[in-house]
Amino acid sequence: MLFLVISEPRPERPSQVTGQRQEFWRWIEPLLESGEARSVHARVGRGAVVLFDAPDHETLHRRLTEWADMIPAEFTTYPLIDALAARRFLGSAER
Repeated sequence: MLFLVISEPRPERPSQVTGQRQEFWRWIEPLLESGEARSVHARVGRGAVVLFDAPDHETLHRRLTEWADMIPAEFTTYPLIDALAARRFLGSAER
């Protein structure tokens, strides 16, 4: 299941959260290697955008809890449909 997650961290001074931000990158690396996170991008200013490929909602919940434990933030989450699946759906739709 694909989920686009956008973080909006609490407004802390960047110098106060340098260690937490470094911890985030160490945490996300194995998720990228395993494919559970398909991509990650730092946002201009603060925050990050991650495309998760989670097997279920519980796994996504666990990952967002881990993330928020490192860097307290609000998350905007968008469930997505893979482009190939969306095309198949459109091709099978009745006209």
